[in-house]
Amino acid sequence: MSHANARLTPAGRLIMVGRIATGRPPAHVAAEMGVSRACAYKWWRRWQDEGRPGLIDRPSRARSHPRRTPACAETRIRIARHLSRRGPVAIGAQLKVPASTVGRVLRRHRTPPLAACDPVTGQVIRASRRSANRYEHDRPGALVHVDVKKLGRIPDGGGWRAHGRGARPAARRGLGYDYVHAAVDDHSRLAYAEILGDEKGATCAGFLTRAAAFYAAHGIDRIERVITDNAKNYRISRDFAAAAEGIGANRKFIRPHCPWTNGKVERFNRTLGAEWAYSRIFASNDDRAALLPTWLNHYNLNRPYLGIGGRSPISCVNNAAGQYI
Repeated sequence: MSHANARLTPAGRLIMVGRIATGRPPAHVAAEMGVSRACAYKWWRRWQDEGRPGLIDRPSRARSHPRRTPACAETRIRIARHLSRRGPVAIGAQLKVPASTVGRVLRRHRTPPLAACDPVTGQVIRASRRSANRYEHDRPGALVHVDVKKLGRIPDGGGWRAHGRGARPAARRGLGYDYVHAAVDDHSRLAYAEILGDEKGATCAGFLTRAAAFYAAHGIDRIERVITDNAKNYRISRDFAAAAEGIGANRKFIRPHCPWTNGKVERFNRTLGAEWAYSRIFASNDDRAALLPTWLNHYNLNRPYLGIGGRSPISCVNNAAGQYI
């Protein structure tokens, strides 16, 4: 992969040196390719010395780091952090080292932040976002994210959004919840959702089977993996395990206390709430439920999604299908 600011890709450089090889002056070729003379001469020399491999970008990292903090000093910093459990400013003052140097050393060795550690023992007791590196599978069906979002039911005539918080009759309280089960394809973001009465294992199993049929009807013939959180209805439910096995999918679970690992469906739940569940004042729970299929069609067919280049999920599925035919 070329550098972010490079004017030419390796393929463009190959075209440039090919034109120079015909005997044309490098300066003329540089002008028509929109690069400087120095750039043209650099790639021409590399082509002469190394051939085609020379047109690939080299790492910009220095070969040596003569001013890097010595290993013994880094060891002292790490020991001081382990023993004192103090920040870079305190450790720097103790060791007569700049606080910025202490911070760089701790980051280089992936030392967990103090906020994630027990102040007494120093052990990591809180989750860090180290697993938050963005990923995306290269084809539809490779991974499907599954989750449940709870929504309070709306009484007939509207709830507090329609009448205000202080005007709710006592008889209307305790209506319970709707459980919105959602599935999102990792590559295309194609989504499927249902409103169900609970989130038990058998209910989740039935939803997964219907979600697989939905994806099959839209060109995703097989779901290879299903990722969920660690709730009992997913992790220990025999019904859900049997449903996953029935559609030929392997089950995956997020790292405990790291919901961003299942971030595609978590983000979908947020969008679902903003653009459907809380998008207007509904007169009844049935009115809100009736709008879900219409909104899902809009989400899958028409709504541009920035995470996939501003395309709609169904167009991403169709493009991928053409790519792998």
